[in-house]
Amino acid sequence: MNHTQTLILASSSPRRKELLEDLRISFEVSSSNVDESFDASLFPEEIVMDLAKRKAESIVSDKENSYILGADTIVYYKGNVLGKPQSKEQAYSMLKQLSGSTHSVYTGVAIVFNGHCSIFFEKTDVLFWDLTDEEINNYVDTGEPFDKAGAYGIQGVGRTLVKRIAGDYYTVVGLPVSRLIRELKAVGFTIPF
Repeated sequence: MNHTQTLILASSSPRRKELLEDLRISFEVSSSNVDESFDASLFPEEIVMDLAKRKAESIVSDKENSYILGADTIVYYKGNVLGKPQSKEQAYSMLKQLSGSTHSVYTGVAIVFNGHCSIFFEKTDVLFWDLTDEEINNYVDTGEPFDKAGAYGIQGVGRTLVKRIAGDYYTVVGLPVSRLIRELKAVGFTIPF
């Protein structure tokens, strides 16, 4: 009987890949290609968990003992989901909204294995400094906001916009690794440490 376990990351996110590599867990990457539209009337945690589940379930593995990991991150502010900006103007507008106030970052994670699905989410509150128009424009000019929900990356130059966070830093990066390890263990995945 083959007891080899395979972890498959259903994401093309370089940040999620890097976070898993840092944990020294062996895994494969298989990009999910799902429609990321959602029902805006849902709670933010429902949105991220549903998207994470869709991503994980879109990957079909013929390997026994495959654990497929899907994740999704959104920025939530005053009842609105801020996705990835499509233009400089949109990035500027998002950052202007977030300036001097607190927003929430939700990351949903789904682990699909042997016909089961385990789902959870984490939420972290992020307070931005009061940003000048010049600071916002300079940051937008770095190009960093464009593949990031809410138009910033806390692990890059965007960290200079952040005054304080309450919650797990890695939730903001896109994968709450500490909780993930506990959830993987709970569903029978062997963690090497």
